[in-house]
Amino acid sequence: MDRLIYTAAAGARALMQRQDGIANNLANAGTPGFRADQVAFRAVPVQGDGLPTRVSSVEVTAGFDDTPGALDRTGRPLDAAIAGHGYFAVQSTDGEAYTRAGGFEVQPDGTLTGVAGLPVLGDGGPITIPAGTQVSIAADGTITAQGATGGPQNVGKLKLVNPPASELRKGADGLLRTENGDPAASDADVRVQGGALEGSNVKVVDAMVQMIDAARQFDTQMKLLQTAEQNDQRAAQLLSPNH
Repeated sequence: MDRLIYTAAAGARALMQRQDGIANNLANAGTPGFRADQVAFRAVPVQGDGLPTRVSSVEVTAGFDDTPGALDRTGRPLDAAIAGHGYFAVQSTDGEAYTRAGGFEVQPDGTLTGVAGLPVLGDGGPITIPAGTQVSIAADGTITAQGATGGPQNVGKLKLVNPPASELRKGADGLLRTENGDPAASDADVRVQGGALEGSNVKVVDAMVQMIDAARQFDTQMKLLQTAEQNDQRAAQLLSPNH
């Protein structure tokens, strides 16, 4: 009896976690550069007295979908998208992090910022844009500023990286970081499309189907728990002295 309860309860908990992951993906279907989370589970024996016949499902990190999203041409000079594979580097509170979101802004002090207002990193550190200039971003990530007077000037080059997806971990803030925490090396082969943004790679229809499937499986686990309760009640009646 308890084996059925353990199995059904563990399955229900795993399906709730799966629903959370799918819901988060759907909520970010319109977020530029968002990478869909992938959820996986593994069976772990329940520790305790007796034989190890009881198992529980535990969520494990399966990573994220690194398939590029569709490009949306905005024509905005401060928008940029990665063409193919690769990432922009930003300075987060705990070190260097990576993102596909390329909707940049220039702060009053001239600092170029990206997702969540984090400074965008160049090969030499955070990039600063001179006041009163028009910015253009080249295919290799070079940023050129054109003032009202004078010729164009090179103000920096975006740090573009392309570590293997297996070496990256996605944080709760949606940013990617290397598994060991070390900064990734710049990759000269990564190309940038200026005046465009990359959309989320969440497939909405697939996510909706997964959500419906998970909900049905959850209902099955609940029915199993109800069956276990009914069986327990019937067994108690059979063993009752007054039966």
